[in-house]
Amino acid sequence: MTISRRNFIKASALTGAALATTMPRVHAGEDNEIKVGLIGCGGRGRGAANNTLSADPNCKIYALADAFMPNAQGAADALKGAFEERVDVEGRVFAGLDAYKNVVDACDLVLLCEAPGFRYRSLAYAVEKGKHVFCEKPVATDALGIRSVMESTKIAKEKGLTLVSGLCWRYDLNVKDIMERVCGGEIGDITSARLTYLTSKLWTRPRAEGDTEMMAQVRNWYNYAWLSGDFNIEQHVHTLDKGLWAMGDVPPATCYGLGARMQRVEQPEYGDIYDSMAAVFEYPNGTTFYSYCRQQDNCWGENQAYFAGTKGFASILGQGKITDLDGKVIYAQERVNSDMYYLEHVELYKSIRGKIDTINNGDYMAKATMMGIMAREACYSGKKLNWDDEIKSEKSYRPSEYTWDGKPWNLPDEQGRFKIQVPGVGQVYHSVSREG
Repeated sequence: MTISRRNFIKASALTGAALATTMPRVHAGEDNEIKVGLIGCGGRGRGAANNTLSADPNCKIYALADAFMPNAQGAADALKGAFEERVDVEGRVFAGLDAYKNVVDACDLVLLCEAPGFRYRSLAYAVEKGKHVFCEKPVATDALGIRSVMESTKIAKEKGLTLVSGLCWRYDLNVKDIMERVCGGEIGDITSARLTYLTSKLWTRPRAEGDTEMMAQVRNWYNYAWLSGDFNIEQHVHTLDKGLWAMGDVPPATCYGLGARMQRVEQPEYGDIYDSMAAVFEYPNGTTFYSYCRQQDNCWGENQAYFAGTKGFASILGQGKITDLDGKVIYAQERVNSDMYYLEHVELYKSIRGKIDTINNGDYMAKATMMGIMAREACYSGKKLNWDDEIKSEKSYRPSEYTWDGKPWNLPDEQGRFKIQVPGVGQVYHSVSREG
């Protein structure tokens, strides 16, 4: 018997210990100035600060923090140059691995744009202190972090705090239009999906003189699994989230996959992450998602989500389109102007100011990130994994402590090489180079 997607999908309840809290005054009036703090002052952080200042005329950047002071001060100078009196951070520019606390303590709303491996800590502290949050994707790099995020999500709901996710496609007007049609049954019950994010290699950053190993890895954070989650989490999570969205935010039951390093062979700049992964996600009703992501130069690229259903097919990005089973176009989207990075901040302030129901995106941002984590571990290990087991996993790549003298789990050997995950084998030192 075919199980209807609408009968299959049901809301998942978040678990966690009950917390007794007093309810803070969480809605700001139209004229109340909102003090905004930025945590993580790289390109995405500066972009989020620009978006937030553009979205609401009565907010200001009041504090900034980054792991490294030049980044924090550089962001302060750039933002002040662009927005002048709306950036008031004198005496509130902080640096270090615990500097997020200074920003949270000083502000009403915090923008979490630091390396993903730190994000769950900042979120937990912000929610504990009763602050509204814009949280970039992904939200964690291991299941321990995901469980922390799920608990923070629960507490934020109890306190009536706004929690907006940086999974920005959920706020794009064109994507919302076509996804609402998919979720509304216009292609029937979903039977399969193809989720792609095929692009080129991203950046690396060199070690600075005097860096401890911890400093060097945080500086080059994208290239270490404990900090970025690996690229299929840090980047591909956007596409995985579209799959989750189509299934009513119900996660898959199982996953298996394969992955490797084929271009990222030099050391030490590429750390320990892969450059290609493919994964298969399975649902109990037989729905199957095929996930492909790659960061390799000089290769064909695509960023898309395709869905197949019992009545037709849909493609999501670009000009959204729905066809019937014979390929006849039954809906071709007329695109509208849509700046999703700006729009998510518009909705953020509507929620904070009480113009709409309080937004809490924590459930789907945790589940989408966990899909990436499960796929990464399936590719690393070569095993077929179960969602219920992985969400409880204690496996972590975290350092010994979050200080500049802390020891990352993956330390270079005397030749500067890092251990790489080899499916079916485990962790081995990578010995291949372009020179052979």
